[in-house]
Amino acid sequence: MILGMAEQGFMWIYLIFFLIPLARIIPRLVKKWRKGNKTVSENQFTPNYSRIEQRQESFERQESFERQESSQRQESSQRPQTKEMQVLGELNKGVKEFNKIQKKLDIDNQKLENILKDLEEQGLMKVIKKKGFSGIKIELYPTDKGFKRYYT
Repeated sequence: MILGMAEQGFMWIYLIFFLIPLARIIPRLVKKWRKGNKTVSENQFTPNYSRIEQRQESFERQESFERQESSQRQESSQRPQTKEMQVLGELNKGVKEFNKIQKKLDIDNQKLENILKDLEEQGLMKVIKKKGFSGIKIELYPTDKGFKRYYT
């Protein structure tokens, strides 16, 4: 029956089912390979992204730009005073990673770690561990209580 359908002009359906997932998976595998293989230079090999991923990246860039603009407007109206409130503010603005918070606020590792532990103990922040291609990724999110505390 499958061969009969392929002969009747339905072969393009099978191509779609196999090529679309490959177009999404191959660039991710290439990125992972490039991270693991330090001898390959940036300019030596660049993966070809599908149009869908290019649109998604441009959408994410636009979204982050809009988020930055809105956060700048909010920062001008209210500026947190303590380091704890600054960290909570970064979490509410969408910064999810420890390193990004550290760079943005210029805080040393131990101090930021202590602040994040305090925020988690107070119920103002939650830690989510996600499994991905490159291992476990830890993301930080504000809770509703943390959102209310920062904006009131």
